[in-house]
Formats: sequence, C-alpha cells, structure tokens
Amino acid sequence: MTTVAGAAMATEIKTGMAAHPEAEKAAGQPEGMAAAGRPEERTPDVSVIICTHNRAALLARTLKSLAEVEGVGGAEVIVVDNGSDDGTEQAVRACAAVLEGTVRIRYVREPRIGLSVARNTGIAVSRGPIVAFLDDDAVPSPGWLQSIRRAFGSYPRAGAVGGPVEPEFGVKRPEWLAGKLELPYTIIDLGPIVRRYPRRLHPFGANMAIRRDAIGDALRFPESLGRKGTALYSGEESWLFGRLRKLGWSLVYVPDMRVRHFIPAERLTPSWIRRRYYFQGLSMARSHTGVAGKIRIVSTIALRRLYIAFQSRFADTPAKRLWAECRLEAVRGALKGLAGGDARAG
Repeated sequence: MTTVAGAAMATEIKTGMAAHPEAEKAAGQPEGMAAAGRPEERTPDVSVIICTHNRAALLARTLKSLAEVEGVGGAEVIVVDNGSDDGTEQAVRACAAVLEGTVRIRYVREPRIGLSVARNTGIAVSRGPIVAFLDDDAVPSPGWLQSIRRAFGSYPRAGAVGGPVEPEFGVKRPEWLAGKLELPYTIIDLGPIVRRYPRRLHPFGANMAIRRDAIGDALRFPESLGRKGTALYSGEESWLFGRLRKLGWSLVYVPDMRVRHFIPAERLTPSWIRRRYYFQGLSMARSHTGVAGKIRIVSTIALRRLYIAFQSRFADTPAKRLWAECRLEAVRGALKGLAGGDARAG
C-alpha cells in the first residue's frame, strides 16, 4: 500500500492565512505541504474532509451549505483537490471568502489520482480527534455535526459512525432503481433508531466519520482500491471498516446524521450501473491476495454463478432483471481481475 508519507507533491493553501513553517515541522507533514495554520488557532474537534475531482460547481454548493450546519465553527473543513483542472481551487477560495468567520476552510492539492489517496492525504493534514467525510455533491442536515459529536461521546467503542443518505436525482428516478440496486447509489436509511450496522453493512463515504484513535497512525484506506478518475473501483471502505471490526471497534448508525446526496443523470442508466458492478468484481479480485485469498474468491464466484443462474429464472420485473445482469457483471469483473485484467476491459 502506498503511504501518505509519500505524497510529497501535495500542496496546501490555507485561504486567508499565511503558512507557518514551525507548525509544519512540528506536525511532521510531508515535504512541500504547508502548515495547518497559526499556532494560536483553536484546535478543531472535528475535521471534515471533502475530496473532489473536477466538480467545482457541486463542491461550491456543498461548501456553502456548511454555513447552516450547527457547531461548524468548532470544526475545520479540508478540501482535497485530487488533480482537478476545472477551476476547483478558485471555487474554494471564493467560498472561503464568503464564509470567512463562519467556516474554516483549508485547501490541499493532491495530484496523485485516486479517492483513497485523497482521503489518506486529508487524514494526514487533519488535526481533529474525529475525521468526518462528506462527498463533494452532498449537503448535510443542520444537525449533522452535532449528531457526530454526540455519537462518539455516547459510544466510546464506536470506531466509526454513519447515517442516512437521501438521494437527490438529477433527472426523474428510473423505475428500475429499487431494492438492492439502491446500495451502489448510496441510498441508505436503516430507520429511526441508533444501532450497530448489520454485519454486511457499514458507513458509506458520502456520510461517515471515524475516530482518530481507532485508525491510529497506520490504518488507512487501501490505495489499490477506490475510485481512480473514471475507473469505478470500490471496496476501500469495506476493507477499512472490516479491519476496525477485527480490532474490536463498533460501527454505529446514527439516524440524525443525515445528508442529501446528488445523483447526476449520467449515472442513472442501466449501462452505468452494470459498469459499476463490473468494477466491483475487479475490486473484489484486487482485495483478495495470496493463494488462500484466490481460492476463497474462486469458490465464492462459483457459488454466485449458480445462485444467479437460478434466481434469473424468477426475474419478472425490470429491476430484478437488471439486478441479475449486474451480478453477472460483477462475476465477469472478478474473473477478469483474477486473470490479470484491468479497467480497460470494462
């Protein structure tokens, strides 16, 4: 796994605040990364990390929405620009100027493309004991931050928390988008009660927060997984949260920790969701290393193919038929990954 310490090319700009060389040295930041801010500035209790790649307009909407979030003055907001060339830096500067005195915004540029890389860079430069992640196209509810603070205060063994993610569709919701097909679009609602996540679920990147003590200095998102530009690799969140569970931490669902998540028209097509599942299969192959891992995934694929073939006979609605097609695409991606294939085959 590539470590964040290798991100020497990352640069940071604290909008409206000069870099402080001694703070940079004390923080042990990667070479070339500017300081977190003046020493006298209050340490945030939550670091909100927003990773972005060429989505300046949506990002600006998200940043401006933070002005309505209760308790945002006690947090820092870190925008990790993952190699954008659409004026993202200028958009962040403009928002920071409008929100000055209300929202503390820091801008960091990470040229190495990859969502996991960007998230790890955000963690490296953050200072809060809680690290929260918000998508660049998500709008948090007014009580979002306070619900995160309360959850970690109430549940000392909670390594991470997450909440409902309500969809905001760019076009009319397709009829086939229902049931199990909602999950890849991060449409999440587990009800009105605080609870542990079920075994096969965990917080999702559009709306999640992690206790820094749980991940320490070593546990980070695997940089071989996760989105890389237009390549829809996934599995990095499952990997990280699986490690937290093995370490004895709980994953807690918090119903008041709510965000609204924009889904653009280009993602609301059968071809996009089939491609998403193909990459899920590729990601599954990447995440199983070694002989034992390969044996497990081959066994899983064989069983899934039999199960999908059986279930397809009863697919009597467009949603069920598409779900069967997507699962077959995941199997195809996994087989391609085991054979040494990559994204170009999708």
